[in-house]
Amino acid sequence: MTETAASPAPLAPRLRRNITVLVLAQALLGAQMSMIFTVGGLAGQSLAQNPCWSTLPLSLIVLGSVLSAQPLSEFMSAYGRRAGFILATAAGALGAAIAARALYVGSFSLFMFGSFFAGIYMSAQGFYRFAATDGVPGEFQPKAISYVMAGGLAAAIIGPQMVKLTAQAMVVPFMATYLAIIGINILGPILFGFLDIPAPGRRAKGVAHPGRTRMELLRDPVIAVAMICGMVSYALMNLVMTSTPLAVVGCGMQASDAANIVSAHVLAMYLPSFFTGALIARFGKETIVGVGLVILAASGAVAMTGVELERFFAALILLGVGWNFGFIGSTAMLASAHTPDERGHVQGMNDFVVFGGVFLASLSSGGLMNCSSAGDPQAGWQAVNMAMLPFLTLAGGALIWLVMRPKETR
Repeated sequence: MTETAASPAPLAPRLRRNITVLVLAQALLGAQMSMIFTVGGLAGQSLAQNPCWSTLPLSLIVLGSVLSAQPLSEFMSAYGRRAGFILATAAGALGAAIAARALYVGSFSLFMFGSFFAGIYMSAQGFYRFAATDGVPGEFQPKAISYVMAGGLAAAIIGPQMVKLTAQAMVVPFMATYLAIIGINILGPILFGFLDIPAPGRRAKGVAHPGRTRMELLRDPVIAVAMICGMVSYALMNLVMTSTPLAVVGCGMQASDAANIVSAHVLAMYLPSFFTGALIARFGKETIVGVGLVILAASGAVAMTGVELERFFAALILLGVGWNFGFIGSTAMLASAHTPDERGHVQGMNDFVVFGGVFLASLSSGGLMNCSSAGDPQAGWQAVNMAMLPFLTLAGGALIWLVMRPKETR
């Protein structure tokens, strides 16, 4: 009997162990991000004299991620993923310690300083998905990315539940939450001790980079469109999610309602990861990215119809699913468009662009929510969701342009 199609070779034990470690890191260490984004805006609101700046600490997290993306990528290219990830967990613990101290003394500026360090961890978490593809055969890469992103499903459960347990556990609100985040980061060095991804190695001084230059990479149509779609998917998700706790509480509901909505949203972000890789293999990366952009648009449309609790849930669930398809699809597009020698340049540039967009979205979130509508939370929520439209148009147009190009020019 002859086979009509060759089955993919099984992954080597080392690669399976690396993916397992990254899944656990996404699940356990990643829980801190849903914790921070649930309480960060509310903690900032309690410290800031002007409510327009309540989400600025969250913006500083993203800024820290933006500024550390390229250096962290180059550092991991030279010294390995393990060293970079452990360094980032140390930064996450330091940031949480500074934020806890800031809450204790009531210092908004110190709270922002701690938030910046948390951004270094956030940047490293973004590289988990890329690390999952290191040494993995091309046909298995979308599934490897999906498995690691699926680890966020556990983070979606752990993070908000930790918030419920810790938000009011001490006299100073939210201080215990940041102390718990220190404990989470202590797990990092233990977990990453099992990671085995060799560094590409440092090149001899004066030897040119064997891959394309940064400008040549940016002129690659697939890389350019993947960056745009990844940036728009992540930035719009962050824009709306950052505003959600403020909108929910501002519209008369409880902080626990906001935590439940964020929990449902994060579940929707990661639950589809169990089958997103298979969908990419079945329908193609560009198709899944396009579906993600359409679902993001549907999220905004639902949010515009009212501020009842069930509408918040529906809008944020759609937001999570749209982000999953758009972001994982874009990551798979990017992973297929560069060589191992170009990894440090491409991944660093991509996350600089992606988290640069997220930073601008986060920075705009508080202004749109609190200051564009004379303090009316319903009008602010409408403004946040209206802001999605031009960016979805940009990403959708770029994706259509890529798909319409002849295959040999991609």
